[in-house]
Amino acid sequence: MAINHETWAFIFGLLGNVISFMVFLAPLPTFYQIYKKKSTEGFQALPYVVALFSSMLWIYYALVKKDASLLLITINTFGCVIETTYLSIFLVYAPKKIRLSTIKLLLVLNVFGYGAMLLSTLYFTKGSKRLSVIGWICLVFNIGVFAAPLCIMKRVIKTKSVEFMPFSLSFFLTLNAVMWFFYGLLLNDYYIALPNTLGFLFGIIQMVLYLIYRNAKKVTLEEPVKLQELNGHVIDVVKLSTMVPSELNHGIVSETDIEDPKMIKNNMDAKV
Repeated sequence: MAINHETWAFIFGLLGNVISFMVFLAPLPTFYQIYKKKSTEGFQALPYVVALFSSMLWIYYALVKKDASLLLITINTFGCVIETTYLSIFLVYAPKKIRLSTIKLLLVLNVFGYGAMLLSTLYFTKGSKRLSVIGWICLVFNIGVFAAPLCIMKRVIKTKSVEFMPFSLSFFLTLNAVMWFFYGLLLNDYYIALPNTLGFLFGIIQMVLYLIYRNAKKVTLEEPVKLQELNGHVIDVVKLSTMVPSELNHGIVSETDIEDPKMIKNNMDAKV
């Protein structure tokens, strides 16, 4: 007996829920580290604020659409809960300056920005037009989210290091994009399908880069750089610096260990 489009859409949506659930849980080790050390240690709140906003958008879209939208509501409700938990932990342990900037970002994007979008679509649009406007907002915003790994790929090419672009994360994000692409395609919902096409493309490129540079000799950089895994909800500040002599890492170093012998001789001659 042939399976209809709605059943296939449900299957892909269910698989998308399972994979998205694992992706949402990916930052748990990061927040365990923050909790254990009582410090955010250079981590930033931006990806979690963005992920929360994205989940809020998709819940609103699903509520307006109504038809075959249960699977969108379930996973994005979980997303709202877990991202709110992450942000709460972050705000507790973040330095005052970063805490204030995070609160401002939440107010601008998730409160006033989302509120303005909500009110404008409720009062100035109706029926299918309202769904179309919300769908376009979701589409454009998620294209921006999926394009975020470009900075990671650029860094991988520059440093020839895949340390901060793990293959497993790229694989699951690509698989997740595939599930939601077919879910949207089978429901003729291109607001869901189109952004995930980009997610699939970038995921494939990331995995190809990993295979190219996994055994390459790492190129170190002198300046600190920020590497962002927005689709994996992790931002880390990484210092890629040149190696210093090992004896400088041992606490106390005597003058004769670090001064030039000629300089010492000149000083002695001057004293005589």
